[in-house]
Amino acid sequence: MSAEDLDNYETDAELALYKEYRDVIKLFTYVVETERRFYLANKVDFNVRSAGQDVYFDVQLTDAWVWDVYRSSRFAKSVRIVTFKDVNVEEVQKSDIDIPDGI
Repeated sequence: MSAEDLDNYETDAELALYKEYRDVIKLFTYVVETERRFYLANKVDFNVRSAGQDVYFDVQLTDAWVWDVYRSSRFAKSVRIVTFKDVNVEEVQKSDIDIPDGI
């Protein structure tokens, strides 16, 4: 496999992932972003925890979709995220979703 073949494979996989995202975003209520991953979910349980002097986030997602080009199945019944890094949770405004079909 040449470097060009590998680049084409990765480009095709990323485009397929974007198209899947475009198709499924309307099914979800929340967008959750961490340093490592991007998720869509219908329920988010966000908790701030402490361990001595440190503070971390414990986030439970229910009915989720994971943005990961290398996963064979991106849908998950539940996901638990435990991190010391930032977590961004946004509610999707259904009326704001207008993704062009031509892409």
